[in-house]
Amino acid sequence: MEVLVLRQLDPAAPARLRAADGSPAITGWALDPLIRHLNHGSFGGVPNVALAYQQAVRAQMESAPVAWFPPLPQRIAGVRGQLAPMLGIEPDRLALVPNASGGASVVFNSIQLSDGAEVLVTDHGYGAVTMGAARAARRVRGQLRVANVPLEADEDASFDAVWAAVTDRTELIVIDHITSPTARRLPVGRICAAARARGILTLVDGAHAPMMLPTAIADADADFWVGNLHKYGCAPRGTAVLIARPEVADLVYPLIDSWGGDLEYPERFDHQGTVDLTSWLAAPTALHYIEDTFGWDRVRSYTSDLAAWAQASIVDALSRSFGVDCSVEVGMPIGPIRLVKVPAPLAAAHLSANGLRDRMIAEAGIETAFTSFAGQGYFRLSAHAYNTTDDYIDFIERAIPLLVKWAHESNPEPPTINPEERREQ
Repeated sequence: MEVLVLRQLDPAAPARLRAADGSPAITGWALDPLIRHLNHGSFGGVPNVALAYQQAVRAQMESAPVAWFPPLPQRIAGVRGQLAPMLGIEPDRLALVPNASGGASVVFNSIQLSDGAEVLVTDHGYGAVTMGAARAARRVRGQLRVANVPLEADEDASFDAVWAAVTDRTELIVIDHITSPTARRLPVGRICAAARARGILTLVDGAHAPMMLPTAIADADADFWVGNLHKYGCAPRGTAVLIARPEVADLVYPLIDSWGGDLEYPERFDHQGTVDLTSWLAAPTALHYIEDTFGWDRVRSYTSDLAAWAQASIVDALSRSFGVDCSVEVGMPIGPIRLVKVPAPLAAAHLSANGLRDRMIAEAGIETAFTSFAGQGYFRLSAHAYNTTDDYIDFIERAIPLLVKWAHESNPEPPTINPEERREQ
């Protein structure tokens, strides 16, 4: 009964986005309609028009590879010229890379740290990037330092927590624009400005930020900034950007030495040998599709409203089902990505969180993200244009009973639900 009322009467539920012909937004994507896609944030979703364009240019490549590859760098340069205005950046500051982690690896492998230097990260960092930062420190017999930022910390407290970990040996700060495990922002602009005043290099991992934050690159003003276009931007996977300040751009080189090695930045990144770069060529088609069909401002507003509604609805339902408060305080929240606390022992560690994700796909056909931070598990929802309130109502109807069941399997004590709440459900 509760869910039925939620479906029919909730005035706060955002109306779904539709294309100009009135069709639901999801018809523009190749996503399986039998699966609930509640985790756009991990691997994105590519519009049909971009997939069709990528398929067409890949067919050209396969039909005449010798004619295809020699002029490819010029085509990549043209793509950079199309993407740069949409990201608010000049084309000569933008290089294309396979993903944000790959861009971070470029920086780690290109810059020269002093012997014994320290690299500073936070406890909210993306695991693969943090591993790369640790290797960069080890190569110079240095140290990786980790700044602990409370999840509920606001901008001032977050800045203070990071800056308190800076020492005289700090030569590189790696900071997330939007954190992956905790779905929050960090004050990257303030940190980068303070670091520059101290002569410390900065690398901002903006994996989720392109198109979600319209002025992300300018706001950070980092020495190096990396971001995926295949997440919120909906470009084909394997498309990301590396942005470098002019003062440090000459430091960075592609991970693969190719025939562009003697060229200036970013042209040297346009030469990738015999790699299939059709995802890069199709990226502008994806970004333009969103703008032309819905408008990026409208998508940002809709997904923020939808995520807020979904978060509140799921927190309420999950709290009732487990008899504990499943809300979470996030100091610098981000609109389309939200957290819901899942009761112990669920998702208490990284591997168990991934296991919960895999089990939800296998048993319910729901693509989700579960994360872990400081021993606490979370359901991370990330909405996009094709999502609707029905997606999250279905999660409440089918996924929450499974979570209760799985928690009971892991814990001999059943969830605490009083009789009145049990009758309501």
